[in-house]
Amino acid sequence: MTAEQTTRQERKQRTRQALVDAALRLLIDRNLASLSLREVTKEAGIVPTAFYRHFASMDDLGITLVDESMRTLRGMVREARKDRSSSEDVITSSVQTLYSQVRANEDHFRFIMRERYAGTGRVRAAIATELRLFASELAVDLGRFDEMRAWSAEDLRMMADLIVTAMLGTVMELVDVDTADREADMEIIRQARKRLRLILIGVAGWRSET
Repeated sequence: MTAEQTTRQERKQRTRQALVDAALRLLIDRNLASLSLREVTKEAGIVPTAFYRHFASMDDLGITLVDESMRTLRGMVREARKDRSSSEDVITSSVQTLYSQVRANEDHFRFIMRERYAGTGRVRAAIATELRLFASELAVDLGRFDEMRAWSAEDLRMMADLIVTAMLGTVMELVDVDTADREADMEIIRQARKRLRLILIGVAGWRSET
């Protein structure tokens, strides 16, 4: 690749990111369906026709927002679970990772929480797919714990779904709280850990139905 081609690619990437950032700013208190292409391009400082060099539609832009936040979160939480010797270690590291990621990318996660139910079909489907992947990866990791090695794939997935649902509740609480309220944040983290512990308490006594 020549220097000219590299510069062109860099400019293209900057413009694409400018569109993503502009959309996030405009979506702070709105949903994607209420946002127009012209509003996004005006906020990004580019002409409307340039939008189509980067995204086929507003839905495609929304799916990009989903991918950016959820794939990063999945990877970070997966790393947080790696080489942990106990479920308590996993809970502590996973909740802390979730908290850090949400606080660093609040606009992304506020968008996801809003669009999960109120978004367009394609965006809702993208969020659902990412959550299924999240739960599937978690189920595999749960099966490595001694107390869950004998569990069926169905039971592991059910446990993973419960944990993911609890974590989504934590995300919702975080995006609804003032970022400057450290005391409220600490209470949310405490409650998040407690919820996960309560879910895992049932592990020891669980017997799968036949």
